Amino acid sequence: LVTSSLVRETSESESQNYGYKFGQEEETYNIVAAHGYFGRLIFQYASFNNSRALHFFLAAWPVVGIWFTSLGISTMAFNLNGFNFNQSVIDSQGRVIGTWADVLNRANLGMEVMHERNAHNFPLDLAAGDAIPVALTAPSING
Repeated sequence: LVTSSLVRETSESESQNYGYKFGQEEETYNIVAAHGYFGRLIFQYASFNNSRALHFFLAAWPVVGIWFTSLGISTMAFNLNGFNFNQSVIDSQGRVIGTWADVLNRANLGMEVMHERNAHNFPLDLAAGDAIPVALTAPSING
């Protein structure tokens, strides 16, 4: 794949590894061969038949990878491993103020229960308190 697409087609009198000379205007690869080989490797519409699109992809792919790598490193540095809705909003008397985060946390716990093997592994934090009809009442958000 690499040899057939990145090395331009040569004649019988010159080496296949002739390469690039400074200032040349023609490409050192054959875009038609690259399109054909890559189209057979993945599928036809995943390959580049336009050299500008190929060059943009080859330039943008490492940049996007570096961005996402730095985003992941900074996320782990600040210990931001996901949204955590385990703490409820509490008023001055210590009562829980119901928010949509509580509803979302309850739904997440319910989905965790569905993936357990059997009813004996029912989580204690769902089984411990009084049942709150989540679908019948919605928390009032006072703004």
